[in-house]
Amino acid sequence: MSDHSLLPHGEDLRRAVRWLAEGHANDPHAIEEACLRFDLSPLDGEFLITHWTVPGNSTSRPA
Repeated sequence: MSDHSLLPHGEDLRRAVRWLAEGHANDPHAIEEACLRFDLSPLDGEFLITHWTVPGNSTSRPA
């Protein structure tokens, strides 16, 4: 059995990844918006947080 843990499962998660890739930020706020927008499960949200955010990325941006 092959491990495809990096591949998104489910159409809603694929749409969320596509939406994030189309220029939306890769911070927790954008991921939270994607979870709400695409009605993702907590497990899908955790997938995005784990694989989409940039390590050390601050959630606040300088003005």
